[in-house]
Amino acid sequence: MTGSIFQCGREITIHELEEIRECVKMFWRLSRSELAQTICEHLEWFAATGANKTDAGMKLLEHLEAKGLLQLPEKRPTRKSGPEGPVQITDRTDPQPEIVGSLRDLGLIRLDIVKDKETMDLWKEYIQRYHYLGYKKPFGCYLRYFFKCERGLLGCALFSGASKSMGMRDRWIGWTEDERSRNQGWVINNARFLIFPWVKVRYLASHVLGHIARRIVRDWEELWGYKPVLMETFVDPERYEGVSYKASNWHYLGMTTGVGLVRKGKKYATRPKKLFVKPLAEDFRAILCSENLVGRVEI
Repeated sequence: MTGSIFQCGREITIHELEEIRECVKMFWRLSRSELAQTICEHLEWFAATGANKTDAGMKLLEHLEAKGLLQLPEKRPTRKSGPEGPVQITDRTDPQPEIVGSLRDLGLIRLDIVKDKETMDLWKEYIQRYHYLGYKKPFGCYLRYFFKCERGLLGCALFSGASKSMGMRDRWIGWTEDERSRNQGWVINNARFLIFPWVKVRYLASHVLGHIARRIVRDWEELWGYKPVLMETFVDPERYEGVSYKASNWHYLGMTTGVGLVRKGKKYATRPKKLFVKPLAEDFRAILCSENLVGRVEI
């Protein structure tokens, strides 16, 4: 084989290919997943969290096997964990007496990170019951919040991994496909934002979004070990205008096409949505377009 290859945004040189082939021959007793872990450690191929990019390593090994450059061990049976069961709705999330008034009337509004199982189950129940999209298990890195005041819980929010491919966003950032593949972990998505229906306080949403923007970098780093530099979110115009995002200084980029990409060659249809973004670092473009981005970026 002549020339290097690219896998998931990383260049694999001829020298590295030879080392990979030698590793597979030497450690033939290892499982495929163990080989992928070993290859990632050898190549120093890490995700933003510092964990090995095992999925990318596995794809590389399978790609090389398909080209006849190495032979992997037989696949071993694995126990797969089943999907989460349905979220049970209980009386603990029943509608509460209305909370009305001004932001000043609420007093101090706190953001609490959802950590323990009991609080997480409560968060899931609120989202399933009152958010129009319901609850879906987030993949990869994520961060859940409750926001509350002395009068009780006011709502909740979820931040998770960004959309894999979004032409409008990617052109706005200015990164290449390889840069996006390498550095996408530094972009996070506000996947859920909910103010409970009995809470009727003007400007609450923009106030909370502003509060989140001021502390999410620190919270995310404490939980996942690196600092995100950009947030994104999608707003369904048939339900909302996105006024609260605009009021908290998110930038409106335009309408999505309504065509999503599951994986290369596989697409799905959805309703076009408004796309908003919020930088978390002044030099976010330089960071996202850099070649050797690693965790714990100083911003």
